[in-house]
Amino acid sequence: MVILMGVLFYGSSEHAIEIEDVALAHLKVVIATKLRRNESFTLSWMHDDTQPRGRSTIWLHPAIQLRFEFDEPTPPPLDPERIQAYANSANTSGGILIPEEHILG
Repeated sequence: MVILMGVLFYGSSEHAIEIEDVALAHLKVVIATKLRRNESFTLSWMHDDTQPRGRSTIWLHPAIQLRFEFDEPTPPPLDPERIQAYANSANTSGGILIPEEHILG
């Protein structure tokens, strides 16, 4: 099975964040909804084996440039429960933590 990877570009960061396409599609819905409401929050992920050990966090804010790129041209079906889980997480002080298996690079 081929895993399609999307890319999240945030601000002027030198590194793009590679996220599994389906996960990125779900995140896009939550991120767009929060930012449209002018609500800022954090997005975190654990580093994979190609990066130094640790994790990264970005502060998502409506004034900072954001772009989503997907490998698959057709949007995947969205799971409302997964969207709700990300949204609930975004509303906590810890923000959204992307599961390790959805990150590459």
